[in-house]
Amino acid sequence: MRTNEALQRMQGGQPALGASAGLGSPLAAEILSQTGFDFVLVDNQHGAWDDTGLMAAFRSVALGSAVPMTRVEQNDYYVIGRALDRGAMGIIVPMVNSAEEAAAAARAVRYPPRGGRSMGPFGTGFLGANYAAEINDQVFLAVQIEQQVAAESAEKILAVEGVDGCWVGPSDLGLSMGVDLTTAEGRQAHEAAILHVRDVCRRLRKIPGIAGTPATARHWLDEGFLFVTVVSDSSLVTAGAPEVLKSLRQA
Repeated sequence: MRTNEALQRMQGGQPALGASAGLGSPLAAEILSQTGFDFVLVDNQHGAWDDTGLMAAFRSVALGSAVPMTRVEQNDYYVIGRALDRGAMGIIVPMVNSAEEAAAAARAVRYPPRGGRSMGPFGTGFLGANYAAEINDQVFLAVQIEQQVAAESAEKILAVEGVDGCWVGPSDLGLSMGVDLTTAEGRQAHEAAILHVRDVCRRLRKIPGIAGTPATARHWLDEGFLFVTVVSDSSLVTAGAPEVLKSLRQA
């Protein structure tokens, strides 16, 4: 089957750069993949996707260079299984706050004996032959660390077998901490919590990831994060269109 090139990069200590797709357009996801991103994260938590669109998006992403991944809407065995059966090669699970929740996600992602995923990958033929025999080694599982309790429990969460890494959610983490990010003290406390999670990943040989933006991605890459989203389809539209209009109206 297809090799998860993004996972290979990260396992080799090289960052994988991704874009998130939330507009519900498989064609937009395909365009992102063809620009050279290492992975496209089809956002099924906050994005406008249904099952049919999700399956089409994974196939569209696979037409380019990127690996198809998804953030599922919740930590649910059947939700995770349906995404995998449609062709996701990476699963990001939101709001994982304990080792027990991490273990539930890990169980859902891989086939026995390494997990408890149910057999039935009806939509994975586009990934190539021998899917069932090889997917356990090619799939990537990241749990989202986006609550203060999760950051404080990062050691236990990331020690769970089958969890390959994390994806820090800076915005939700800041909200849960109750810090004022307009102050130096608030920003310092926020960054310290994020870097604590990174340090835990390094100690446990797990992959540190974070939801970045064009303004923050370079900083997080310099800090050693390896699984980094840098832009979204919607942000490219909302940032690019005003710039075009501004330049024309000024002219």
